[in-house]
Amino acid sequence: MAELPLADYARTLTGDIQTLAEAEDGSIPKTFTRWVLEQLEESGFVSNMTVAYHSGHGVMVYGFGYSDDRSVLDLYTTVFSLEPMVDRLTKADVTKHYRRLLAFLQKAGSIRGNFDQPTEVHQLCEGVEKLLSNASKVRLFLFSNCESAARTQPEPTDFQGLPVEHHLWDLARIYRQQTSGAASEPIVVEFDPPINCLSVQSIEPNLSVTLAVVPGRHLAELYEEHRTRLLELNVRAFLQARTAVNRGIRLTLLNEPGRFLAYNNGITATATDATFVEDAEGRRVGIRSLTGLQIVNGGQTTATLHHVFKRDKRDLDGVSVQMKLTLMGSDDLMEIVPSISQYSNTQNKVTLVDLSANDKFQVEFERVSRTLWAPPTTPGGPQTRWFYERARGSYAVEEAKHTAPAARRKFKAENPASQRFAKSDLAKFVNAWNGLPHLVSRGAQKNFAAFQAETKKQPPVIDADYCRRTVAMGILFKAVDKVAKVHDAGSHKALITAYTMARLCVETERRIDLDRIWREQKVSDAVVQAADDLCLLIMDMVIQEGKLVTEWAKSSKCWEEVSGIPWTVPDELAEELLARPVEFAVDTREEEEEQLSRLKQIQLREWEMLADWARETRALELAEQQIATTIAAKLATDSTITPAQVRKALEVYDNAIEEGFTAFAP
Repeated sequence: MAELPLADYARTLTGDIQTLAEAEDGSIPKTFTRWVLEQLEESGFVSNMTVAYHSGHGVMVYGFGYSDDRSVLDLYTTVFSLEPMVDRLTKADVTKHYRRLLAFLQKAGSIRGNFDQPTEVHQLCEGVEKLLSNASKVRLFLFSNCESAARTQPEPTDFQGLPVEHHLWDLARIYRQQTSGAASEPIVVEFDPPINCLSVQSIEPNLSVTLAVVPGRHLAELYEEHRTRLLELNVRAFLQARTAVNRGIRLTLLNEPGRFLAYNNGITATATDATFVEDAEGRRVGIRSLTGLQIVNGGQTTATLHHVFKRDKRDLDGVSVQMKLTLMGSDDLMEIVPSISQYSNTQNKVTLVDLSANDKFQVEFERVSRTLWAPPTTPGGPQTRWFYERARGSYAVEEAKHTAPAARRKFKAENPASQRFAKSDLAKFVNAWNGLPHLVSRGAQKNFAAFQAETKKQPPVIDADYCRRTVAMGILFKAVDKVAKVHDAGSHKALITAYTMARLCVETERRIDLDRIWREQKVSDAVVQAADDLCLLIMDMVIQEGKLVTEWAKSSKCWEEVSGIPWTVPDELAEELLARPVEFAVDTREEEEEQLSRLKQIQLREWEMLADWARETRALELAEQQIATTIAAKLATDSTITPAQVRKALEVYDNAIEEGFTAFAP
C-alpha cells in the first residue's frame, strides 16, 4: 500500500486542516483538535468529547471528554504549527502543556464564575466540575502536528488523590495511526507470572487455538487501561449491568466469587502474536505475552469485572475467567472474527456492526460515490468529487498514488479535503435527516452502530440517486452547523446542529429538495433562514442550567421536548418544498429470495391440490385460483417465477389455509 513520506504527510495534514478550518469558519487549532478526536473516537481511545477553548494565566485547554461510565475524565490541549517539519516539541514544551491542563482543572470553578452561563467557557468549566466529582482517573491528552523530541512521557502523577495519565499524540503517532491499515495501535499484554494454558497447534495455516484461565483482576485492569479499545472487534456494547445477564455476572462476583469460573461462559479472544512457555517436549504450557489482543465475545463479562473492581471496590481475589484464544494473522481478522463472534455468542442477539468496512453497503456506497462528479459551483468552474472514506486513511493512500506534484495537485483539486467524509459522517447526516438527533449525540461509534443496524434491517438501493441525496444531507448538515456557530452554540455546537437539522427535516416532513441541493451544491436562503429561526429555540431547550448537556442530549426525552417546541415552517420555505417526502428505494432482493425459497418448499403436488380445491369449493376468487394453477405449471416446467407472482402466490396459499385447505384432505 502506497504511503506518503512523513514530511509530505505533515504538509498534507496541515493544508487539509487549514482548508477545513476555512470551510467551517473556525480556528485552526480547534479544527485540528476536533479532527484528531474524531480519529481517536473511531479507534476507541476517547468518547463523549466536547471541543471548547480557554486560555489564561498558566492555563490552556481545548476540551474535555469522559468514559461511558463517567469514571475517567479526559482533558485535551493542542499545539499546531504551520511549519510542522521545522517546529518540534521539546520535553519542556510537553511538560508545560500538561501542567497548563492540570492548572485548568484546579481553577475551573473560579474560571466559571467569570463567565455567563451560555458561553463556551462556562459550559466547559461546568461540565468538567461535574465529571470530576465522580471520576476515578484523569487523562491528559496533548495533540500536535509537530514531532516530539521527548523520548518518554511524564511519570503518572495524581490530582487530589486521582491518578493522572499522560497521552501524547504528535505527528509521528498520528501518522502511524492513519497509515497502519489497522483500526488502532495493537494492545500488548504481559502476563507475569505466565498464565497456564492448553494449546492446540495450528488447525490451519496461521490459525491456532489456546485455552487458558485468566485472573479476573487482570482482565479488570486491562479494561481500566484500554477501555473500549479492548473490545473493538466485539459486536455487542456493554449494557451497564441493566440486562439479566450482567446483573447475574455482578451478583456472582459479589456473593460467590469462587464459583465464577463454574458459572460464567468466559471470554473469546483473538491476538495476532504470542510468546509461550514450553515444556521439555515443546508443548505450550503458559502464555507470557499477547500482541493485538481483542475480546470478541465476553465484553459484558470484562466490563462487569471492571465495574465490580472499581465501583464496588472488590479485589476479585479468587476470581478466574476461562479464555479461548485464537491466534491469527492480522489479514484474517476481518474474515474470521465475525464468524467467531456470531457462533460463540449465546447471551444476546448479535448484530455485526463494528466490522463494517467490508460490508456490502459500504463497498457499494464507495463504488457508486466514486463515479459521481458534483456540479460546478460557478459557471464554467471545475467539477469535484465528494470522497467517501470507507476505510481509514484511504484518502491519503489515494493521494500517495500520485507521485508527481502536478498529479497530486490535480487529485486534491478534484477531491477537496473539505468534501471528504467517513462512515461516521454518513451515519450522522442520515440519522439527523431521519429525526434521530439523540442517537447522533451519542457519539460516532454508537450512532454508526444504530445506522448500520437500520441499513441491515432495511437495505437501501445504493444507486447514484441515493449517493447524491446522502451527500446533499451532508451539505444541509454543514449549512446548519454554520448557523449554530453564528449563534455561538459553543462547545455544544455539534449537538445543536443535530437537533436543529432533525427538527427542520421532521417539521418539513422531509420534503426539502435534496436533488436541488446536490445540483446547486448549497442550500437555499429559505432553508438557512428557517434553521436560523429554529436554532435559538433549540439552544434554550438543549442547553439548560444544571444539566450535563452532553448526557441530556443523548436522551429520547430531550428529543421529545425539542419536538414539542412551538414552531411552524416559514412561508418562504414552504413554497419551495416538494409535494411528497423524499423517498429512498429499499433493496428487497434478500426478502424476495426468502419468499421464493418458501414458495419452493411447498411441493408441486400441494399447489395442484390447492388449485383443484379452489375450483371445487369456490373459496377463492377466480384470479386466486388462476395464480395457484400458474404456480403449479411453472414449478412443473421449472419456469421463472417473478417476485410479484411469488408474493401473490404466498398470499393465496396463506388465504387458502385460513379458509380450510389442507394438502392431506381426502
